[in-house]
Amino acid sequence: MLDIAAAYNKYKFLGNDFLTWIWFSIETQKDFSALLASKDVIIFEIGNSIVLENKLGDKSKEKITIKGDEAGLEEGTTALKKGAWVTQINLNCKINEDEYKFTIKGESFNITGLKTPKTDLSKNGDEIEGLIIEKAFSCFRIFEVIDTLFLKYLEQRVSDDWNHKGLQDIKNWIGSF
Repeated sequence: MLDIAAAYNKYKFLGNDFLTWIWFSIETQKDFSALLASKDVIIFEIGNSIVLENKLGDKSKEKITIKGDEAGLEEGTTALKKGAWVTQINLNCKINEDEYKFTIKGESFNITGLKTPKTDLSKNGDEIEGLIIEKAFSCFRIFEVIDTLFLKYLEQRVSDDWNHKGLQDIKNWIGSF
């Protein structure tokens, strides 16, 4: 059995690989409902920031950060062509009419800055418990979507045809820039 440090070092690429796959999936299919086998309409978009990292041969790293609501992703696509991986991505997710905004970090899978759909605060003090439950439900809902998305990624990643189909599709996407 691997100890924690050895397992971390062996598999730490998965988070960044997953985030790169998310970017690819967003650009090639926008609506994730079919992929996630959901009755809900689930649409992802890249938010206002993305961070990529490229490991250079001499143990140094090149880090590319793209921020801003109107920022173009040209630098990011150029970095992908040079072999970079997405290490952090800000996402907008729309589930039916509910909108979520958050950032995922590849190394730790931490979700930060989560903004859930607004709740109706006009209710009186007796209904505060309902508001808290509603907010917790919103958090659990987006966690479930991300968890399911990660499982779909893993299913594709460990499938026998990953090197011939999945990886090749991503390489073709990167080459199309």
